[in-house]
Amino acid sequence: MSDILIVDDEKDIRELISDILIDEGFTTRLAANSDECMSEIKAEAPALMILDIWLKDSQMDGIDILSTVKRDKPEIPIIIISGHGNIEIAVAAIKQGAYDFIEKPFNIDQLLVVINRAMEASKLRRENTELRRKEVSNTEMIGSSSAFKILKSQLEKVTRSNGRVMLTGPSGCGKEVAARFIHQESDRSVAPFVVVNCASIEPDRMEELLFGREGADKAIEAGLLEQANGGIVYFDEVGDMPLGTQSKILRVLVDQQFQRSGGTEKVRVDVRVLSSTSKNLPSLIEAGQFREELYHRLNVVPIAVPSLEERREDIPELARHFIADFNRTQGLAERAMGQEAEALLQTMKWPGNIRQLKNMIEQLLILGDGTNEISAAELPAQKGQNAGEEVTLSAAVASLPLREAREVFEREYLLSQINRFGGNISRTATFVGMERSALHRKLKSLGVVTSTKSGARVAEVQAETASD
Repeated sequence: MSDILIVDDEKDIRELISDILIDEGFTTRLAANSDECMSEIKAEAPALMILDIWLKDSQMDGIDILSTVKRDKPEIPIIIISGHGNIEIAVAAIKQGAYDFIEKPFNIDQLLVVINRAMEASKLRRENTELRRKEVSNTEMIGSSSAFKILKSQLEKVTRSNGRVMLTGPSGCGKEVAARFIHQESDRSVAPFVVVNCASIEPDRMEELLFGREGADKAIEAGLLEQANGGIVYFDEVGDMPLGTQSKILRVLVDQQFQRSGGTEKVRVDVRVLSSTSKNLPSLIEAGQFREELYHRLNVVPIAVPSLEERREDIPELARHFIADFNRTQGLAERAMGQEAEALLQTMKWPGNIRQLKNMIEQLLILGDGTNEISAAELPAQKGQNAGEEVTLSAAVASLPLREAREVFEREYLLSQINRFGGNISRTATFVGMERSALHRKLKSLGVVTSTKSGARVAEVQAETASD
């Protein structure tokens, strides 16, 4: 895309710039006033605009057009030109979002350098937008378990407000997916969703990346908060944010404004703040590593995102989703998941949660022959045992009398099956081939009880039995 719109009330200037750009391989459109300019933009947004400040016989001057375009189509870079240039006009144009300011009569080489830089910046922004769009399409909320339904219900409620949300849960459980869902379903869905990865940004770079930078020549680099204006900023792993930055973010939450690094002017933004953490923030507060006031500002609506082990019923559905997704994005074979493999997946341990499951599915598709359905034997080993091999007795179990060894086996087997079916006793009884009442009696004799965690029913062994 190399379409450039040139807006100037002087015909000679319009045509001169157009001839130069056409010689350089660009396509151009021309407008003599604000009405023609807005009509051209409405017909098709250009890749870049060259805009004169002073426009005769126009309802809007260049600054008015700049403000309007940056409000409605912020992705279009705009180069301001003027024959009455002064530092005040240049600063005003840059503040309104202009890419650069060039004074007439301009140097042709200088103009081409600025245009090429602006076009490259525009290309990068379009690519980033497309990547974000693909990222959103790949982060669909998947599940039907009770824990998932409770989570989705809570997320749907907060989409209708501007309240700050704190998402908590173990690493890899889908906190960013939940944050993106809030963005997609909110009134800010067409505005940016900007991720601030607090754990990966170097502490001495955090403030510049957040607030932007203003050079001695008034050149401005917008920070992440400015880029998120009108949309949502998401602080991922906010517990890793440096203490010094925490105090400044707290001020932004109160005032909705800040100063760029090296600047003196206040920058006002309208952003909704979402955050997440896998850490215990109250403990960090006690240790003096997190500001209590910031915690209360961010934790207006706390939402717990369940671990994968708390929503085991969703594992087959998630696995099928990842298989289809890898087929679409990487061309990997779209293999079916065998029943034994699905059952085994539901009984495995998932310390890495959904991220671990996704990585495992990708590994299976890459290493598999792509012809048959995925079998239990193909699943990666856990604790040194091949998933498809027959279970071997541990030394501890092998040393027990038959009755006690059988109890250990039954307890572990039933724990796995109940958790697999999300604590649903009826479904567990059907699968294991027992009457519901008989299963209840068996569970009681083995000391197995069910409890609710994060909206999911999970089976556990009573303390006195667990030590047997």
